[in-house]
Amino acid sequence: MKKLISLAVLSALVAGCMDGGSDYAGYGYEGMEEEQLAVNNDAGLNTDAYLMAAAPKYYVGSAYKIEDVSYIPTEDLEYNQTGIAGIIPTELNGSKTSDGEIFDSNQLVATSKTLPLPSIVRVTNLDNGNAVVVRVNNRGPFVNTRIMDLSAAAAQQIGLNRQAKVQVQVLAPQSLAVKKATLGETDKTATETENQPKNVETPVAQPVETVSGDYTVQIAAVYSEDNANALAKEMSQYGDAVVVKEGDMYKVRFNNLNAQKARQIIDSLRSDKGMAPGLLKSGKWVNADSI
Repeated sequence: MKKLISLAVLSALVAGCMDGGSDYAGYGYEGMEEEQLAVNNDAGLNTDAYLMAAAPKYYVGSAYKIEDVSYIPTEDLEYNQTGIAGIIPTELNGSKTSDGEIFDSNQLVATSKTLPLPSIVRVTNLDNGNAVVVRVNNRGPFVNTRIMDLSAAAAQQIGLNRQAKVQVQVLAPQSLAVKKATLGETDKTATETENQPKNVETPVAQPVETVSGDYTVQIAAVYSEDNANALAKEMSQYGDAVVVKEGDMYKVRFNNLNAQKARQIIDSLRSDKGMAPGLLKSGKWVNADSI
């Protein structure tokens, strides 16, 4: 049995792939018109097994720009952002994604501009509170007005007919598990990696000026200490960029900020770098637009 849902479809595919060798990495579909498309509810797919299956490759990628806005893909297990989500056109079925999978609009999948591929995230439609867990397996959408696009099946589950404001939150344990499955990691290799000697890094130089307060702005959380130090140096123009090691992650942050300074840094990073920084108050995550 097939159920018809209303969704916006592609008016024109952008020629060429922008990132990761995806066959549909360039879609943006502005100028959309509504059309009835069929979603097959009887595909007999094992959703849980599909979400957690190993991908052909684990893909993060390098920094890139969309209309002069910079995006820096990072391994961020604390990613929790809100923005507009759209729908991936079903006519792209069979296209190859950035991590080497084949796009299937009947699976619970999505795109992201910066998250590692594959990642597992929870997407909540803020208009109605409906949520769905999806597998992020491709770069996109390649427009600055949306943070994510969902397959037709995922969109149907949260009542998304065209576009809506959503919350996107990484599920850390599941994302780590699917990463390990994709990389073929075992307990033995993980232990060997932990026992390998690590180079001692020189701390990032700190500006003299300090600002005292309860707020922390986090730019990224990555596994590479070298990448974290490099990013902290690049961000030092905005304030006291430091690298904090927590578990296996290196987190690039601006610490001890008052509300005014935190707001200033968040706005600057958004406008200058196209970033979506997170915000903590007294060590607890809060909405970045709450100050």
